[in-house]
Amino acid sequence: MIQRFDVGARLSEMAVHNGVAYLAGQVPDSEELDIAGQTRETLASIDALLARAGSDKTQILMAQIFLADMADFDGMNAVWDAWVEPGHTPPRATVQAPLANPRYRVEIVVTAAVAAG
Repeated sequence: MIQRFDVGARLSEMAVHNGVAYLAGQVPDSEELDIAGQTRETLASIDALLARAGSDKTQILMAQIFLADMADFDGMNAVWDAWVEPGHTPPRATVQAPLANPRYRVEIVVTAAVAAG
């Protein structure tokens, strides 16, 4: 069975199947924030979705981070490093890419394990 969350015409925010949560790319709510603020908002969205699936950031299997400008790498990493749980840092890739909204500075995609239940 596939469970989908926040299903829209174009995408779902998350799908859960066989004990794995697959999140759509998460972006900030506030376009005017700097990279630190946008990263905090994006990670908060990830936390909220994972909680709805019965998971959390310690269960992330893979993270993909897209930055509009690699000049924001250090600022994003400062927030990321404060957010991840020591000993639970997931495999991760960070690339520069044009984002769908030119005011977004970061987009993050994660997959995470979900406890059986």
